[in-house]
Amino acid sequence: MTATVPADSAPAAESATAAAAAPQPAPGATPPRAPLVARAAAELVGTSALVAVVVGSGIQATKLTDDVALQLLANSTATVFGLGVLIVLLGPVSGAHFNPAVTLAEWWTAYRGGAGVTARELGVYVPSQIVGAIAGAILADAMFGEPLVKWSTHDRSAGNLLLGEVVATAGLILLIFGLARTDRLRLAPVAVASYIGAAYWFTSSTSFANPAVTIGRAFTDTFAGIAPASVPGFVAMQLIGAVVGLALVAVLFMRGKTDNGTPAA
Repeated sequence: MTATVPADSAPAAESATAAAAAPQPAPGATPPRAPLVARAAAELVGTSALVAVVVGSGIQATKLTDDVALQLLANSTATVFGLGVLIVLLGPVSGAHFNPAVTLAEWWTAYRGGAGVTARELGVYVPSQIVGAIAGAILADAMFGEPLVKWSTHDRSAGNLLLGEVVATAGLILLIFGLARTDRLRLAPVAVASYIGAAYWFTSSTSFANPAVTIGRAFTDTFAGIAPASVPGFVAMQLIGAVVGLALVAVLFMRGKTDNGTPAA
């Protein structure tokens, strides 16, 4: 006797057959990338939310206490949690750069033959990050009844602060690309957020480490602000820090041969 398939189950059977016949991705293969417009939106929204967290928590802290140490503690704590959540949420979409220094470093890595963003993606990511940062500062001011746009008067042009930005950005790039080189990017949400939280305290500049965030914070004359005249110096030092960070990655995570001539793992 020949088995028959009930009429109402035929579509399901056909679907199962088609699914079985379709090529399946290899275990561990990189999933298809999101459309560029979705990635750009993720970078804009993520950077905007990050700046809103930084600026908003700074405003809230100054309303609750006059103790500058407590203000910085509140500001850094909110940033750590906010950044970690944003990386977890948007990392699968765009990589959760939220930072032109990181995007530029990825482009350079791709230019040298590694994995990273293309020149076209670079040209989309960076403007999205800058626009998002400005929008985030304006949003934070709006939530706390501050003037929507008021240029910061917080001068941050001292040489020791500029050195702090080199150190902060170099450490961030070293961390991110070091994790990538050792196949541990799954730890990025915790590791990156923890590093930024620590760098708030161990760097003289309180670790902006991000050109887009620096630009955005010029639009608010609050605790987290930076005077527009100080922005070019900070951005320049952040870019120098990114170069230093990539150089450290190349040295510390060098690929090639071991001392006995065998290929390195």
